[in-house]
Amino acid sequence: MNKVPVILILDVGKTNKKILLFDEQYKLVFEENKQFEETKDEDGFPCDDVRLLTRWVKDSFERFINEERFEIRAVNFSGYGASFVYIDEDGKVSLPLYNYLKPFPGSLKEKFYTAYGGESIMSRQTASPVLGHLNSGLQIYRLKNEKPESFSQIRYALHLPQYLSYVLAHHAVSDITSIGCHTLLWDFDKKKYHRWVHEEGIAEKLAPVVNADSVAGYINKTIPVGTGVHDSSSALIPYLASFHEPFILLSTGTWCISLNPFNNIPLTDEELKQDCLCYLTYKGEPVKSSRLFAGNEHEQEIKRLASYFNKPGDYYRGVQYDPVIIKKLNGKRKIDTGLFQPGQSAFSEKDLSSFISYEEAYHQLVLDIIQQQVKSTKLVLKGTQVKKIFVDGGFSKNSIYMHLLAEAFPDLEIYAASVPQASAIGAAMAIHSYWNRSPLPSEIVSLKKFSR
Repeated sequence: MNKVPVILILDVGKTNKKILLFDEQYKLVFEENKQFEETKDEDGFPCDDVRLLTRWVKDSFERFINEERFEIRAVNFSGYGASFVYIDEDGKVSLPLYNYLKPFPGSLKEKFYTAYGGESIMSRQTASPVLGHLNSGLQIYRLKNEKPESFSQIRYALHLPQYLSYVLAHHAVSDITSIGCHTLLWDFDKKKYHRWVHEEGIAEKLAPVVNADSVAGYINKTIPVGTGVHDSSSALIPYLASFHEPFILLSTGTWCISLNPFNNIPLTDEELKQDCLCYLTYKGEPVKSSRLFAGNEHEQEIKRLASYFNKPGDYYRGVQYDPVIIKKLNGKRKIDTGLFQPGQSAFSEKDLSSFISYEEAYHQLVLDIIQQQVKSTKLVLKGTQVKKIFVDGGFSKNSIYMHLLAEAFPDLEIYAASVPQASAIGAAMAIHSYWNRSPLPSEIVSLKKFSR
């Protein structure tokens, strides 16, 4: 039996960890999802268990390198980039994989911004809103200030996707897509590390920067291992390869991120305060973006709905868009014309006893999320020639979300975009030349249009 040539992609999200195999036509031939028990750091705050992740990476490779059906031609990784893994001189993990949602000390935050010109200047120069631990540069800054002994023992601080690569390639690298995502590390004007990174002695803890379309090393001198790609930047790769007219990609998951690679207008103070930022593509180009924690809100609220209405946790999956319910709900609500305020929608404060059914309450939840989403997306839409919005990820399969988004943007074309595992397939495409003998497929994105 002839083995199918494939690339192995390990995709690490905050909730789901995935094993995926793509053939040379970028068809998904294997997928497996896992969720791991969290551990706790020394302060008792929940965090991903980096030792479990490390074992999973090694076991996954060993499992498929010996698989009779597949020939592993290459390995790459996509994952959330807002956290560091710290390794010592021997390449061993020396500290927890700190959770980016962990609160950041106010006094240390004040010390940092005061030393380097204030929040407004630093945010603009680094295209990074003030986000505490979500600014991963502050994670290592905190270590230096609060745990100097631990800091001194760090050889390299690797963003998570690059650590996953290190596990198999045994070569430490830094990648521009992880460095460029609201880390406070990168000076977008000067296109290099910000001066504070050097002045604080952080730069020497960071591995050499390489391109995301290169490889970190080889297994047995034959199997290339990619450098790893930040998931949001990775999800954009199939779209940039397929479409050349201006578009916004609304990537939905735990975070709903509106990415506009056709917006070169510098970030303003007001936009930064409203959770706008810039990512960098795998080729180092800025992508103006806005973020909304809507997937997380949705996940929490469906638990509340299921408990109150005595329904299964996934009952929402069967609830389809009902224009009659939307008309009723719209007749009761006031149109919110205020400035966008990052955070939860109004639904979290609603009394569920005011709804006659789960279906009605769920429509209200999505309606409130969309009201936030529209404001967030408009922040990166204005001043550009964008005519299309592509929605990928979980909400692209939600008929209520998609219909309401189309209602909210009547002058734009709204599409549910189907790329099987966009961030994973982007990581595969990033190192295409290293493993794939076929040309890149021209129709890798399938679209379903939604109208008012």
